[in-house]
Amino acid sequence: MIPDPKQGEALLAVIDSGSFEAAATALHLTPSAVSQRVSGLEVALGTPVLIRSRPIRLTSAGQHLVQYLRRTRLMEQEFLAELKETEAAPPRIAVAVNNDTLGTWFLPELSGFLNRENILLEIILDDQDHTYALFEKGLVLAGVSSEPEPTRGCRSQHLGYMRYRLMARPEFAARWFPDGLNREAARKAPVMFFDRKDSLQKIFIERELGLPLGAYPIQYVPASDPFVESIRLGMGYGMLPRQQYKSMLESGELVDLAPGKYLDVQLYWHYWRIQSPRLVMLTEEVLAAAGRALDR
Repeated sequence: MIPDPKQGEALLAVIDSGSFEAAATALHLTPSAVSQRVSGLEVALGTPVLIRSRPIRLTSAGQHLVQYLRRTRLMEQEFLAELKETEAAPPRIAVAVNNDTLGTWFLPELSGFLNRENILLEIILDDQDHTYALFEKGLVLAGVSSEPEPTRGCRSQHLGYMRYRLMARPEFAARWFPDGLNREAARKAPVMFFDRKDSLQKIFIERELGLPLGAYPIQYVPASDPFVESIRLGMGYGMLPRQQYKSMLESGELVDLAPGKYLDVQLYWHYWRIQSPRLVMLTEEVLAAAGRALDR
């Protein structure tokens, strides 16, 4: 069956806002009215679509339904935009992007296309190992992920890779690693983590030094530019992609603590097999942009 538009709108509002109360505010309804619409949708489908916990979660059926609703909403927006031209609101596409992609190449490479085609993005940030989950849950229509395998009904295409090296301020390296990178020094030197999902530093330190998580002091800075700045200021050492460390390494502002050692993070673009025209165009632009910005 085709979901009732108002019921589908209520479900999306609940998922996007995180609660019935916030959804009610967005839709100018009462929480009870929003709940009734979602319950009516569940009755019509004959299956639950929400797990009413904190936070609210989608059931498997709910995930598939939300994926369908987002795609149909985008196609409806595109149709109205073409029909009414300047009168209709521009289409908005929800996209999952990891922080380093957003902080380096994604916006500079795509801004011209987005402005020209009058496309609005809703960018949802997460670690590249976790953006895939946003896609599975129906929260986004496309996204960048380190996961190569697409979910059901989707495709994935290799974008390239970002090469990460272990970087530090020269003064930091001289203070904490006067004899070079080694186990004993690494037990004491503060290392920068983006957030608690960040696995790059953990993987590299365990691979090169055999130190497990918890064997060294950690500082967390969960924003791309401040993370780079914290390393540049000598607050700690950490993994940076070529797009961020290149100029500072060449100028001497940063040094490579492990010359010749690096981590490559492969990135993939996930998208639906059946796409709206604008999403097809976005996919083509992302693939072209990655070809210019990423290593292969």
